Amino acid sequence: MLTPSLRRRGCAPRRRPPTTRALSGPVCLLALAGTTLAATPAPAADAASPPAEVSWRADLAPTGADDVNVRYGEGALRVRDGSVSPASLGRDRGYASAVLEPHHVERPVDRIAVDLDATVPDTASVEVDVRGRAADGTWTEWRRATPGTPAELPRDVVDVQPRLTLWNAKGEPTAAVRAVTLTADDAGRAPAEPAPATRAAAFSARVYATREGLVGHTTANGHVIRTNDHFVALPSRRALSPNGSGQYSVQVCGPARCETAPVWDVGPWNTHDDHWNPSSVREQWKDLPQGLPEAQAAYEDGYNGGRDEFGRQVANPAGIDLADGTFYNVGLDDNGWVTVTYLWTEGGGDTTSFPTWGTDVSVRQQATTTSTRVATLPGPTTVRVRCQVHGQLVTYDGYSNDAWSYLPDYGGYVSNIFIDVADAWLPDVPTC
Repeated sequence: MLTPSLRRRGCAPRRRPPTTRALSGPVCLLALAGTTLAATPAPAADAASPPAEVSWRADLAPTGADDVNVRYGEGALRVRDGSVSPASLGRDRGYASAVLEPHHVERPVDRIAVDLDATVPDTASVEVDVRGRAADGTWTEWRRATPGTPAELPRDVVDVQPRLTLWNAKGEPTAAVRAVTLTADDAGRAPAEPAPATRAAAFSARVYATREGLVGHTTANGHVIRTNDHFVALPSRRALSPNGSGQYSVQVCGPARCETAPVWDVGPWNTHDDHWNPSSVREQWKDLPQGLPEAQAAYEDGYNGGRDEFGRQVANPAGIDLADGTFYNVGLDDNGWVTVTYLWTEGGGDTTSFPTWGTDVSVRQQATTTSTRVATLPGPTTVRVRCQVHGQLVTYDGYSNDAWSYLPDYGGYVSNIFIDVADAWLPDVPTC
């Protein structure tokens, strides 16, 4: 418990020293099998020149904990088992996902083009999504990139991570992906206006929830569902967290209480319905208002002929699936309506967002390790901090700190040791 999350891909988190002395930066774990081919950025352009591009080729060979049902052999990635499909979709079709190594770029970028070298049979398909990590450590949502149509990220990023999703009909040949080349640049959009001093809260909507169940089945991020499990499924891969991570989490409020749970599966009904996003950036169904799932519109109003993206007749208006533990904890005993807050979305109100590090990090009712645990951060995530206090001194892995941050989305406090910034006392965060 409370162990650093040193994942196969990426960088080790920074840890807080006992004083406020700043650290020099994150320490990257570099292993030959996990690196990408190096790319040299183009020379800096003058003010009259178009933005410089940087290209690199992703390394497809290493596979690990963030990958689902993939195999690498004979120079290509393929679906390993054609009978595996995300649990929440209930489809008889082969599925695989490979989360590739993040690549650091020397200058901020927000547009990513993809060139794919692959053989894709008629019964198969390949999708490439990318996301970016900003200088403050926060990730964007995943955005799809296709040859000729770059992915436009919502803000400048300094690390770019690709993800491959492969599908094939059961028993039919799988796609073979031999190479993925990415090219990043700055789209040249007008500079964003300064953020207002007070921002709106993360987006919330009233959504119909169904119980996922399916104990023993595998989710879209590779998690094997357990009895009394706690996670959710949303009908878009744009907010799918890596296995064990809460990078994309929701707060679900039902008849009895609220729970914060990570997004670990894709469904119900659709796979490209990011209904929490504004219509203008929604991946599909752009004529639907923000917060209205396509399945709900199909069920209640006959939208799209009453069918989902796969042509199935929609039998309920569900926009979220809840794992059994989450379903019963929020007070549901049958499918029903809940209020969902999408915690990674832009906003924050009177809070400041920070990344965390570590696994199984406890959020406590009070600023002590002996008070009631109200939530657990399963892995690195982004949290909203309202204020901080001096509480019980915590010593962990050679570092000590008595500062605790209040997280309004969880209703409790977390030790500042696990807030992934160099300062023991968070900058620009008031005292509670």
